[in-house]
Amino acid sequence: MTRTPTALVIGGTRFIGRHTVTEFREAGYEVYMLNRGTHENPFADADDVTHVTGDRTDRDALRDARDAADPDVVVDCVAYYPADVEAAVEVFADVDGYVYISSGSAYGREEIPKREGETPLCPCSDEQATDGSAETYGNRKAEGDRIVFEAAKRGVNAMSVRPCIVYGPYDYTERLDFWLDRVATYDRVLLPGDGDNVWHRAYVEDVARALRLVAERGDPGEAYNVGDRRLVTLREMVELIADVMDREIEIVAADGRELAAGDLEPDDYVLYREYPHVLDTCKLAALGWESTPLREAMERTVEEHRDSDRDGSEHDPGRDAEERVLGVLETM
Repeated sequence: MTRTPTALVIGGTRFIGRHTVTEFREAGYEVYMLNRGTHENPFADADDVTHVTGDRTDRDALRDARDAADPDVVVDCVAYYPADVEAAVEVFADVDGYVYISSGSAYGREEIPKREGETPLCPCSDEQATDGSAETYGNRKAEGDRIVFEAAKRGVNAMSVRPCIVYGPYDYTERLDFWLDRVATYDRVLLPGDGDNVWHRAYVEDVARALRLVAERGDPGEAYNVGDRRLVTLREMVELIADVMDREIEIVAADGRELAAGDLEPDDYVLYREYPHVLDTCKLAALGWESTPLREAMERTVEEHRDSDRDGSEHDPGRDAEERVLGVLETM
């Protein structure tokens, strides 16, 4: 009798982890999840998903999950500090594949595109390694990568996946929800800059597929970028949202001087980035990975957004301020 393969997902209930559990289930795996149980479990009624309660920062909890699942592969969705990765590569040293979710933020130099093994990673000081601020996120992720690389030299089947900005159903960050709500609510949508800035994004189901493929086919000690194979500007993204929603909108771009009329700056807008952020995904594609067509990905994203109560309001620079900018632009 052929043994059913087992995957352990550290995390697993919210966004990337939730889609990763689904990806492994659909690929025929029995799935275990390790998390604290503080969020609703969408797989509570699934016969092929077992929840192990524990804190991933507790090494004993990692061991308990390992012993319960006897996993073939492990996907680590919530390793935010180097110490988390250090513990994981020790506890899961004997699995067929340990995959650490790093980030495109780990790259320490602005260049187009950013390539695995070529573009330098961010440094990470002892202070940054334990600092929980957003400013040190890339530093901490980069240090996790280096720990993975060193573990592979010791014979651990450890690999890294570096997503760029991830979007899709169940995105609790609400970054894209802000733009979805803008298009759904207003006939005139204000864009920062010229609207042509590029911040590489990755559809979440494609990220989950990448994690499985790397776990199954990746080379230990390697990192793999993941992002949409077709990049779009901010303007093109908003146009796609409008098309999927069947909305007729006017897109109005405003540079820094024009935004100042509403005491706004381009950086006040989520998913705006002055310098293009682009990841080379050829290495991942060589494993057989493909990305979902953009329209299809956006259709799924919009459908779930409409069923949710997310509106991205935490990212809102203020519609009253935008109206002042739009009023000034009308007189120019």
